[in-house]
Amino acid sequence: MMRWNSALWRMFLTGLVLMSLCSFKQNSNVAGDQIADSVPLKPNIIFILTDDQRWDAMGAMGNSIIQTPNIDKLARAGILFQNAYVTTSICCVSRASILTGQYQSRHKINDFDTDLAPEALSKTYPALLKEAGYNIGFIGKFGVGHHPPDHLFDYWVDTEAGGKGQPDYLMMDQHGHKIHDTDTIGNAIQQFLDHTADEKPFCLSVSFKAPHEQDGDPPTYIIQPRYKDYYREATIPEPVTAKPEYWNDFPDFFRTDKNLGRQRWKGFLSTPELYQENEKNYYRLLTGVDDVIGQIERRLEQLGKAKNTIIIYMGDNGMLLGEHGLEGKWYGYEESIRVPLFIYDPGLPDRIKQIRPQQMALNIDIAPTILSMAGIPVPQGMQGLSLIDLLESKVSERNDFFYQHLFLGSPHIPKVEGVVTKDFKYMKYIEHNYEELFDIKHDPHETINLANNPKYALKLEELRDRYKKLKKEVL
Repeated sequence: MMRWNSALWRMFLTGLVLMSLCSFKQNSNVAGDQIADSVPLKPNIIFILTDDQRWDAMGAMGNSIIQTPNIDKLARAGILFQNAYVTTSICCVSRASILTGQYQSRHKINDFDTDLAPEALSKTYPALLKEAGYNIGFIGKFGVGHHPPDHLFDYWVDTEAGGKGQPDYLMMDQHGHKIHDTDTIGNAIQQFLDHTADEKPFCLSVSFKAPHEQDGDPPTYIIQPRYKDYYREATIPEPVTAKPEYWNDFPDFFRTDKNLGRQRWKGFLSTPELYQENEKNYYRLLTGVDDVIGQIERRLEQLGKAKNTIIIYMGDNGMLLGEHGLEGKWYGYEESIRVPLFIYDPGLPDRIKQIRPQQMALNIDIAPTILSMAGIPVPQGMQGLSLIDLLESKVSERNDFFYQHLFLGSPHIPKVEGVVTKDFKYMKYIEHNYEELFDIKHDPHETINLANNPKYALKLEELRDRYKKLKKEVL
């Protein structure tokens, strides 16, 4: 569904204002000219969100197999965060956190059915940008509730087919031909850029389905045929924790065939052949996204908008691809909660360009970052922080964050909460009072649970206390 909201009366008034400004400038003195010329333009902003892209699934983050040259170019020229995380690793909750700048405990999106309340929607970054005079667009999977707020946006392309929750990869276009979701999104981006008027800044939010699987039993990755030969000769190494002993180390409540992550693993990754096929298809889908990023760059250059357009890129959550004998996200492991994130802004000071920040960045930071870069006050209800302020040392960096995943519950997806620090990770399966403690600095693959190791008793108690405190703070 595509819709432009363009009021002729508003255009008429805008024209009168522009004519008045031109007349004023022609008759102003030199000092007045200098003041007018010094007023900075509001930046255009494009926020790009991929679905299930883990932090290491791009070349700029050290992956030597995947081909993402356009993404890598922007990431390396911008601010590439090395430790970006989501506070809940599931699409509906994470997307609500991105829009609102809030933890799940505050925005209350706990499932796939619940819509953002009108009051909450009015405090999202798109609504606040629109109120401040931005032309706002949305393309792709909204992913929150079953009644997406198309009325809020000036341009809206919904690939969810009426808010059903998950787009199909192949849909019929207006001519009755099947078209891949990534191509649908790419075409819509070009249309938005070509028809967005120059007198107003814009913020375009783009949400790809890729590289999310097509749900089914078993799930599948549906790629664009032109990428089928990519990675044909490559051999993708299996994860360290793909060995059976890591699955067997789980407690009985977790180690069951009803565990959704295990169910998906069986049909998707359980043999070397399945692993290679599906890992490569995961990469192929991301290469398709990368080509769309290249198209965006070229079109911005052609339109003369490249120098005033900020591009922010992030994954909505990570993805376990065989680690611990699982396929999916949900749990607190690095592959599930750690995501790619970069900010490319040609107008940033040189001192914070082309850097690789080690500070923790979260999905709840996206909304306040976008607002602050647009010069718009950040509402007090947002729990994230402006990442630019963080890099400029205007706010203190966080030493840890609270993680929560409460959807569904045992035996399908056991509920988990915990604390992630720079060096350690504490996770508690709250239905079973089962704890995990990992030294992620020295054991980045999370191979050894230290919760019952007497040498780490003090650290365990420290993180238990921190967990209780953070749980209250995120409300």
